[in-house]
Amino acid sequence: MKQVTQTLRTGVVEVSEVPVPTLSDKFVLVKNVASVISAGTEKTKIDMGKKNLLQKAKARPDLVKQVIKKVKTEGLQKTLQTVKSRLDSPSPLGYSCAGEVVAAGGLVEGICPGDRVACGGADYANHAEFVAIPKNLVVKIPENVSDEEAAFTTVGSIALQGARLADPKLGETFLVLGLGLLGQIMVQLLTANGCKVIATDLDADLVKRAEGFGAVGAYPGSDLDGICKEFTAGHGVDGVLVCAGSSSNQPIELCGQVTREKGRVVVVGAVRMDIPREDYFKKEISVVISRSYGPGRYDPFYEENGNDYPLGYVRFTEQRNMQAFLELISQGKMDVKSLITHRFEVEQAAEAYQLIEGNKTEPYLGILMQYQADLSEVVNGGRISVNKKPVSTDKIGVSFFGAGNYATASLLPPLKSDADIEFRGLVTASGRTAQGVASQFGFSFCAANYDELLEKDSDAIMVVTRHDTHAESVSKALGADKHVYVEKPLALTIDELANVHTAYKRSKGTVMVGFNRRFAPSTLEVVEHFKHVKSPLVVNIRVNSGQIPSHHWIQDPEVGGGRMIGEGCHFVDLASALTGSNPVTVSAIASAKADKSALLNDNLSVSLQFENGSIANIIYCADGSKAMAKEYVEVFGGGKSAVIKDFKQAELFSGDTEVVNKKLSAQDKGQKNMLKDWLAAMKAGQQSVPYECLMATSMATVMAIESIATGSPMKVDLSVLDKD
Repeated sequence: MKQVTQTLRTGVVEVSEVPVPTLSDKFVLVKNVASVISAGTEKTKIDMGKKNLLQKAKARPDLVKQVIKKVKTEGLQKTLQTVKSRLDSPSPLGYSCAGEVVAAGGLVEGICPGDRVACGGADYANHAEFVAIPKNLVVKIPENVSDEEAAFTTVGSIALQGARLADPKLGETFLVLGLGLLGQIMVQLLTANGCKVIATDLDADLVKRAEGFGAVGAYPGSDLDGICKEFTAGHGVDGVLVCAGSSSNQPIELCGQVTREKGRVVVVGAVRMDIPREDYFKKEISVVISRSYGPGRYDPFYEENGNDYPLGYVRFTEQRNMQAFLELISQGKMDVKSLITHRFEVEQAAEAYQLIEGNKTEPYLGILMQYQADLSEVVNGGRISVNKKPVSTDKIGVSFFGAGNYATASLLPPLKSDADIEFRGLVTASGRTAQGVASQFGFSFCAANYDELLEKDSDAIMVVTRHDTHAESVSKALGADKHVYVEKPLALTIDELANVHTAYKRSKGTVMVGFNRRFAPSTLEVVEHFKHVKSPLVVNIRVNSGQIPSHHWIQDPEVGGGRMIGEGCHFVDLASALTGSNPVTVSAIASAKADKSALLNDNLSVSLQFENGSIANIIYCADGSKAMAKEYVEVFGGGKSAVIKDFKQAELFSGDTEVVNKKLSAQDKGQKNMLKDWLAAMKAGQQSVPYECLMATSMATVMAIESIATGSPMKVDLSVLDKD
């Protein structure tokens, strides 16, 4: 399918052939008919892309701080690779569209194939022939509303949410500041609500257009303060809706001048907000920044997971705002058709964006993108050829399922430099990511369906998707007799581990889990130091993990499985590597926090006992200071000791002597060594890490949660995984 994207490094807008996005249970797949270019929001994104690196840095000092911190911990080379990958990745454009439902996920209520729907969401409702939309961001279109009109729904919802926050009452007077697409809709909303509206903009033509919707026009150069006082008996307007976009502080200063005592100002557009104290303090003016489409925005549990808010408590959510706006169009109280100034086919996207970039001097307002998609693209799934170079039978064909930040920064670069590797297929959920990453790293093809990777092209498949897909993807790959690498964790539950175990026993393939710390140079130094020690070892691992927001997907029990399973597994495996043995029992306790369940608790202590009598204790804490190093490891036994400091330094002790104090130039957690070892083992048809070890550490991690819940130690018994 065709999709409009922008590359952040250059700001260039292009139309690319990308796979159709995949459909999940709570999503709807829609064949787009029309989408609206939001001139303000999208121009800001385009302008940022066209800045050079120094200008980008000045515009986003917060990201510069993150880069500097990453350089200090991970080194310059890896940081540059991460930055390069993100700058070169295609970014979608658009967030308001309408079309026809092609398919609805199994948990989507009230939407069927063939329904006409309006769609929203910057991560979903993009300028593309097909879009996958969460069920809470889709609404049916009334019969008397056209697809072109419905394409304005999300833009209209932004204006509607701003109007709701202004709390307009019959007979009140409002000033609308800025009369672009949002401002024109805002004028109509306030007029329909029985308010008197004064409208102003630096463009006289836009003021005239607003007058056509019933507003009192305040043209450029006019005495706006005088006009506002004239129509309010000298009191000032009841409120101001700021729909302008400006880096100047003049709009917010103007609001203080023209607003009455105890009036309100609602900021919908992107303007500077150095609020002058004098006017706002004396008049006790309320200031609110409108959060996009309404309640639910930026909440993944509402948007991505499809959990609605009860109507009795939240009358107008994002979705209900979208429904309300469509009803206003249906009732003839909202005219968006007259706002359309341009229509472009999706192939003409570059020409469309020349308008908002200022490369064309003609006036514009509502810019529509139109689509003539072919349904056969969905039916066939289809590969998109990226690299025309013939496939080499002398090399190992590696395919990727997923291509997020970790994959593009830590896995793909070292693999690309390996002469024995050839990238074959790439599948991601979004489609656009697949095409961009496939081009960047030289994959043969990208596709929409994971099953495409199971064909004969691939010798090995690397699963680097979200955690809830790991076990099933590994089982499928093993079922196709592929070698498989899966980023941790291997599975989220014992049942999932059992399914993988069954598939492994029947497969000719091997399994590798991305437990990279066992391959870190510091770890290898410590293992070598204790190589001849016969007595059991004592291992202590302290992890200052730092907090992750509760709305992050890893904190979703069904998707991420919580931090113990999602990240704590690394340290269970590290303890296994250091002791040279598999865990047999696990006991865990967690801090008592009102907002943390056993599964999602990220302040905990895990004790492990191993087959060879060694023991390990893992302290995993999310509530510590970020200024402290993240990982600290101690090992004791046989008159020897060792310390690993954040995988940048290893100190080795024997008797009364410090034998080695080895410092690295940059942090190395073992990714390159891990991949090298995995490839060598795969060529030999062997396991890099013994399968029983991977299963035991994975099982111990899952059982640690069970131990927290029950308050009892748990046995790590792999025999329970046998189903036959």
